[in-house]
Amino acid sequence: MYASSNGFGLDLDALSGICGSISIACWIVVFSPQIIENFRRQSADGLSLVFIIVWLLGDVFNILGAVLQGVLPTMIILAVYYTIADIVLLGQCFYYRGFTLSDAQPSSSDEEAIADEGTEESPLISHEHGKTKQGIRPTATDADQPRRSSSFSSLHSHLNQVDATHLSPATPLIASAKPATDLLGTPSKSSPSALRTCFLNTAALVVVCAAGVLGWFLSTRSPRGRYLDSPVSINEDEGIHFDLWGQVFGYLSAALYLGSRVPQLLLNYRRKSTEGVSMLFFLFACVGNLTYVMSIFAYEPRCAKLDREFGGLLCGHGEWGREYSKYVIVNTSWLVGSAGTLLLDLMIFGQFWMYRKNIS
Repeated sequence: MYASSNGFGLDLDALSGICGSISIACWIVVFSPQIIENFRRQSADGLSLVFIIVWLLGDVFNILGAVLQGVLPTMIILAVYYTIADIVLLGQCFYYRGFTLSDAQPSSSDEEAIADEGTEESPLISHEHGKTKQGIRPTATDADQPRRSSSFSSLHSHLNQVDATHLSPATPLIASAKPATDLLGTPSKSSPSALRTCFLNTAALVVVCAAGVLGWFLSTRSPRGRYLDSPVSINEDEGIHFDLWGQVFGYLSAALYLGSRVPQLLLNYRRKSTEGVSMLFFLFACVGNLTYVMSIFAYEPRCAKLDREFGGLLCGHGEWGREYSKYVIVNTSWLVGSAGTLLLDLMIFGQFWMYRKNIS
């Protein structure tokens, strides 16, 4: 039995349409958070250039596969939009980092400079086996001179911080209290900031999903609204069309989508940080891929629609299963690309959690 399509009753056709509309809404705005993040930081060092380039190639093959497979014009227009957004993001990376294909990494000279910088715990005189860098053993006078200089400078800086009110015997000299920290040792002010970020990301996701549902609702009120439910164009006379080259380009696109996440995962691992990467960017990508997969699996065969509309048993023996299986096979490349990148994006979310303390 199929649920009635009248009113707000949901059937497989409606579920596929809602998931497809939410997926489209997420993919329309997916690049915006990262573009805004790069502009705010005036830097694109958090992104892997190889990640963007391979993703761009995947979108190009997606357009070729979509045209040859004969998907709806709306899906082709969206594929072109994704490609343009990729180019904008790639141009932003080149603008901030220069025309290079290598991801920025700390140079050996920078690491040596950091290592050579003195700290409060480092010795005043650097020596190895009792010798200085020049090979001369320090004398007691030489060792005492920097200590005196350091003591005078420390006293001078301390006196500069003392207010005149502390000169009175009635006002004790008390050091300023350290900022409060939580149980993990991080400043307590970071908790409200994290909660605020979580709230804003959730609110943005809810708004985009609501826009997708609204788009589906309005499309069902149009005469051609029912054709927006399926990403594959189905001719009523010929059934589901299978194009060899469309499938080839579809699988190439899926392979590129899967490979695009690897450079970003490796960059985050080398940096031990996800700073500069927008979490909302990957959140929209995850929801877009998830709802796209759901929209394909929620496909309702044509004979089942006729049974529901005319109240008869028009589906022959096994026809429902054959048409559904053929539809899934035609869309396997898109399923592999979306489901695979969804799993890799979840790994990136794991890196957000692992390296959360390394974000300044």
